Amino acid sequence: MTEPLLRRLHARGERLTVGALPWVAPVYRAMPQVDAVLEFPFAHGGLQLKARRSLGKELAGRFDTAYVLPNSLKSALLPLLAGVPRRVGYLGEARVGLLTHRLKNPKDKPPMVAFYSALSGETGLEQDRPQLALPAGEVDDVLAKHGLVRGGYVVMAPGAEFGPAKRWPHFGVLAKLLDRPVLLLGSGKEADLCEAIRDQAPVVCRNLAGQTSLMEAFALIAGAGQVVSNDSGLMHVAAAFGVPQVALYGSSSPLHTPPLNERAQVVWLKQDPGYQPPLDCAPCFQRECPLGHFRCLNDVSAERVRGLL
Repeated sequence: MTEPLLRRLHARGERLTVGALPWVAPVYRAMPQVDAVLEFPFAHGGLQLKARRSLGKELAGRFDTAYVLPNSLKSALLPLLAGVPRRVGYLGEARVGLLTHRLKNPKDKPPMVAFYSALSGETGLEQDRPQLALPAGEVDDVLAKHGLVRGGYVVMAPGAEFGPAKRWPHFGVLAKLLDRPVLLLGSGKEADLCEAIRDQAPVVCRNLAGQTSLMEAFALIAGAGQVVSNDSGLMHVAAAFGVPQVALYGSSSPLHTPPLNERAQVVWLKQDPGYQPPLDCAPCFQRECPLGHFRCLNDVSAERVRGLL
């Protein structure tokens, strides 16, 4: 969702180095407008001020502008410590003194692509669509490794890092309804979840969760005939490759994090006038269903999703 911002900056002549944590860095290597990717040596959580000071000294004098995309205090520290003269970001978490060019956080949750692209200072943000690209030969090599042909299989991404309230529970039932090979993709933490789905449809399913690099997963998504996923990172990857997809929403909202893809079909019972009683509780943006019924995803049938493929 940050790619349109980078494309805008590149188009006006800025040479881009992206700093990212190691598990995010490969995403930026699939963006041709990025000149270099710097992997940050930080663990998740905590200021880690000593490590940031050390890296700040190493980077001193190398950059004219820093666009600080996360809204956290610690994200804005490194550009200050590196002496970057122009530091652009949103207000929040006492960052007034850390940023030189500050945008106010919008009261209502905007689409995240527009939220990030606004840091460019440009207009026409509603037209932005994320785009990823891999060399055709790289995709074909990965498909050959797994004995696959382009468009001949369905990718399912049943995980969602945020929590259970974003995970549709009927992937296994859907797999049994399909007559095409199904690849289950996700992180190592989602391997057991994917294995339980594979056990429901062992003839068609292959569980590759935790067994691919992120770039391999990208290639498998780029070559898929369809992708079915929750509102997750891999959903946005499928959208950026323009693959036909079905995106399933529960506690979150497609008004905030939509799959920006003309070939995407969104299922969200909140927007279904025929669903009764209405989901007045959605979107709650909670990790677990606070009411305990989990209707927003439980009541989306596998047959309904099958009809969209």
